[in-house]
Amino acid sequence: MMIRPRRSALYMPGSNARALEKAKSLPADVVILDLEDAVAPEAKAAARAQVCAAVLAGGFARREVVIRINGLSTPWGEEDLAAAADARPDAILVPKVSSAEALAMVGRRLAAQKADQATRVWAMIETPAAILNIAAIADAADDSITRLACFVMGTNDLAKESHARLTSGRAPFMPWLMQAVAAARANDLDILDGVFNDLQNDVGFRAECEQGRDCGFDGKTLIHPNQLAGANEIFAPSKAELDQAKKIIAAFALPENAGRGAISIDGRMVELLHAEMAKRTVALAEAIEAAA
Repeated sequence: MMIRPRRSALYMPGSNARALEKAKSLPADVVILDLEDAVAPEAKAAARAQVCAAVLAGGFARREVVIRINGLSTPWGEEDLAAAADARPDAILVPKVSSAEALAMVGRRLAAQKADQATRVWAMIETPAAILNIAAIADAADDSITRLACFVMGTNDLAKESHARLTSGRAPFMPWLMQAVAAARANDLDILDGVFNDLQNDVGFRAECEQGRDCGFDGKTLIHPNQLAGANEIFAPSKAELDQAKKIIAAFALPENAGRGAISIDGRMVELLHAEMAKRTVALAEAIEAAA
């Protein structure tokens, strides 16, 4: 079972050379080098050149490197996409994806440019239209031209567009978040939760990470390095979870349990589906350890 940990995905402003260099040493699973929200219009071109040069230079080690471009409908989007493709990051993050056709268009441009097949496409889900079309957007992963590999929730933009409030506990957003998780899982896509804005509220941040983990997200997008430790801890299996997973796997491996669909462990009925879940837990823990 091949798993790439994506517990923490840290946005880094593409216009800040020091931030790009710092990204090479931070304990993030993913670094998202941002050309969109974090960059002022007058700095877009310089940020594009700086980010792409940094990606081509390498040095990010085991970290997954993602470039977030500006939307293709903006004055910078087309050049961003072309330059990002030439830089060969692990993925290109496309903002405000609201339809499957938007992903197909990106895929066609990458194909025409003969972009490296290893470069995948990640989609920001951050508009009401995206939520209404989420199943079709996720289904686009079946078309290899789209290169779709991951959803990233843009909860701030979703709040802006929907007029819903980002309250503690995110009750107004839960139906939308869970729709996106279901669509992602139905198409074997990873999915990352949105950012937490209050850098002074560690209790709230950890609670939202735990909520996202429990909802099925693979990790959380972050806006500050101080949030890395919490996300890495919460989206990783705990020692107790890992010990229990290994116990389940070992029990099903016993000769007397061969061919059985359900067994009892410590007085609890455990089915084969729990063994599959346990294998994923162990695989994630091993992937995290290997990347350390």
